[in-house]
Order: sequence, then C-alpha cells, then structure tokens
Amino acid sequence: MHHFDVETLTAGRWRNDGGATRQIASRPAGDEDFVWRASIADIDRDGPFSAFPGVDRTLTLLAGDGVRLSCPGVFDRLLERAGEPFAFSGDLALAAELPGGACRVLNIMVRRGRATARVERVTGRVVPPAGHAGVLHVLGGHWQAGTDGPVLAPGQGVWWDADAQAPGGAVAPLSPDATALWADVAPAG
Repeated sequence: MHHFDVETLTAGRWRNDGGATRQIASRPAGDEDFVWRASIADIDRDGPFSAFPGVDRTLTLLAGDGVRLSCPGVFDRLLERAGEPFAFSGDLALAAELPGGACRVLNIMVRRGRATARVERVTGRVVPPAGHAGVLHVLGGHWQAGTDGPVLAPGQGVWWDADAQAPGGAVAPLSPDATALWADVAPAG
C-alpha cells in the first residue's frame, strides 16, 4: 500500500487554467493510456471540463459549496453533498459551474473495457478484493492501514495496485466519526 497526503501532492495547473490536479496514482505509471487514475482536483472557476474519450469517470465532492456539471441534452447535475459519488462517461464535453466558489473533488477514471470503478462512502472496515486496485481517501476521523500501518487523518489515504494486498488485509476505522471514500477498481470482464 502507498500512503498519500493531498497537501503534499504536486499540483499541476489545467491547460484552461480553471483548476489544478494533484495526482494520487496512475497505472501504468506515466502512461497516457492509463488503465486507471486517481486524483484530487481543485476547481477554481466556471469553464469547460476536459473530455476523456473511452474513459469512465466518477467525481465526488470533497470540499466547497458544490459544482454543477452539465452536458446539453444529456444531464445537468449539481454535486452539492460532500462524499456523494457521481459517475459519468468521460466521452462527454462538460461545462462546470461553481455556484458557491471554488471546490475540491476526488476524480477516479478508468479505461472502458479494461477496468471498472465503484466509489462509495464507507464507515466500516475495508478489505480490498484480491486482484482489485483501489484508493481509500479519509473524509473524517482516523483510519489505519493494516495492524501497524500509518494512522490516516482527513485529506490522507492509501492506494494499492491489483497485485498488492492491504497490510493486515484491511483498512480500518479507529474513531467513531471515521468516514472515507473507497474507490474499488476491478479488471473489466
């Protein structure tokens, strides 16, 4: 398992300068034709959202007053509750509107036909299925990866490859207020 802290990840500005992305993981590493990718995006202003043909995406609001994603004739969705995932096709050219100012989102992307992703809010122990990759991002409280792994606080987390196993087999909550987002990335097929 690989530990991350959002605040120490390098932020790269978007080409349209409407935000910045902090990459958690991309597999295979450094490959533009990734199978899966996880990142944190800080959206600073209204504007276009990049299309990713052949990719399925799940966006989850982490902080801020929300973001409205729209694609004329397809959907118009306001993400206003932190921790509530929204899945959509990366083929779509979307517009993003920030009704209450800047926000932060977790962005999970998988290459269609090669992987699938399910993102959910969790409060209990997470045991990654064998052969699945994934990300656990702490929203509240404290968590621990394995029996002697790092204690994770909000804004921190762990990610793992499909061929890795969680230390001690699980990521577990340590406090009664513990909540996290778990992105389970499975091979397609």
